[in-house]
Amino acid sequence: MNKKWLLKSVPSAEEIERLKQELHVDSIVARLLLQKGITTKAGAESFLRPKMEEIHDPFEMKDMKEAIERINHAISSNEKILLFGDYDVDGTTAVALVYLSLIPFYQSISFYIPDRYTEGYGISKQGVDFAIQEGYSLIIALDCGIKSIDLVDYAKQNSVDFIICDHHQPGPIIPDCIVLDPKRLDCPYPFKELCGCGVGFKVMQALYTTNKWEEGLLLNQLDLVAISIGADIVPVIGENRILAYHGIKKLNEKPRVAFQELITLAKKNFPLTLTDVVFIIAPRINAAGRLRSGKYAVELMISTNRSEMNQLAQDIHLDNQNRRKIDQEITQEALKIIELDSNSSIKKSTVVYRPHWHKGVVGIVASRLIETHYKPTIVLTKSNGLITGSARSIEDFDLYEAIDACSHLLEQFGGHKHAAGLTLKEENLQKFIIHFEEVTQEMLRNKTIYPTQIIDAEIAFNELFLPNENRLKIPRFKKIIDHFEPFGPGNMKPVFVSENVYTKNFRLLNDAHLKLTVLQPNHDLTMEAIGFNMADKEILVADGLPFQLAYTLETNVFREKETLQLNLKDIREI
Repeated sequence: MNKKWLLKSVPSAEEIERLKQELHVDSIVARLLLQKGITTKAGAESFLRPKMEEIHDPFEMKDMKEAIERINHAISSNEKILLFGDYDVDGTTAVALVYLSLIPFYQSISFYIPDRYTEGYGISKQGVDFAIQEGYSLIIALDCGIKSIDLVDYAKQNSVDFIICDHHQPGPIIPDCIVLDPKRLDCPYPFKELCGCGVGFKVMQALYTTNKWEEGLLLNQLDLVAISIGADIVPVIGENRILAYHGIKKLNEKPRVAFQELITLAKKNFPLTLTDVVFIIAPRINAAGRLRSGKYAVELMISTNRSEMNQLAQDIHLDNQNRRKIDQEITQEALKIIELDSNSSIKKSTVVYRPHWHKGVVGIVASRLIETHYKPTIVLTKSNGLITGSARSIEDFDLYEAIDACSHLLEQFGGHKHAAGLTLKEENLQKFIIHFEEVTQEMLRNKTIYPTQIIDAEIAFNELFLPNENRLKIPRFKKIIDHFEPFGPGNMKPVFVSENVYTKNFRLLNDAHLKLTVLQPNHDLTMEAIGFNMADKEILVADGLPFQLAYTLETNVFREKETLQLNLKDIREI
């Protein structure tokens, strides 16, 4: 699919020169920092070396004081505490983090992860009934609960209190309990984009501070926060960037055995970046909740038994392989449905449904469909007599707002701007499809919907290296860019464009990936480049034809030798 290239605005030459001299970096680095709003040496140091001291006071979050008092009362009264978490990466890492943070000081705790198929998303009646039957008097809900009005009331009627730790958009009514959610309209917490695990971390930070517990025990769990930040696609800015930075540092310097097992099974090596976490660790943790149960993922992360961890890791690794096979099959079937829909080309949204599709992978399939048909997308299946599924968004489209406009046709929904889940009765399906399309048409009126490729700067290949640098090694420029990590929404890896590029040779790998050796006239540098899933661009790079490349800079490791490689984002003919 063709992309529109958007070049970021260029700071003034005076600004670039001033920051260049102040930081002793080259002009392109100064420009990249200025484009991120970093204008001073102090700002650059804070960005390049995030400090834990700069995170916010957890007690700025509404209801935090009450939450800590209730947890400490439970501890002093020897109450049984149940951690209730969502079955995805954010929920399971949040449960693991709070469990591992509490267990050294208090052992009357356990956890509950709902079954994706029999209980669905969020707080479930089965979960509350379990707490009642087993004598739990306090439930700490993690990454869910912000809309569980009735179930919180039901729990209270049965002498079970709730502390809700969520980060999703609240409805008009807040549950009648202690609620920690920075997105509450009445919450003054300065950073609104924490993930669910991040909210759990803030609760533990407040508890550790109050009780004067050893902070190092809590900081050892930062790798779990980093994994959830990457997996939940929250902005990697502000407090999230600090937590992710130190979480990835912990993951690489002192990886927990559970993740060592997963990395070994994936045939990967440390060190990992946040991007690696998103594509290696997160899908495997998610796979347990998709095909089996999220409790297996929690058990993997909290276990202290090496043989148990090894077995759990192998099971989860196999789950991930099966998940990939299933989502590929469903994606192909869904693409065929869209192809056979004669009205597909004029629609602004994509909604596909088959009752037999696996509920655990419909969110992944929605993301896959957007790669081919760039529209807000909902993939639905049938579960327990209801239509249920997942939705994914495109750039600058508020998916939550669109689904909320159809809420009168739904039994349940939740999520945020980029992703959501929903449930409806079968008799409302066609009405929902029609109304969602109407809402999407209205929200996208006068907007052109096609993917954009943000370009940070234009650069010639020769500018990647200093005049006397060894071109067979990783250049200083790339090493400086690496300090911009961790990358993610709000802090994407810089994308460069080079003009007037020619191929020296090219080939297809596995009939899908474009492998190029490229050069520019009047420059003596030849670069290696890889374009994943860019087989359709092969015609643009034929011998003798000039083209433009958009790419990020990557380190390619082959036989223990590191070389610079261009990771292609797009190719355009001139």
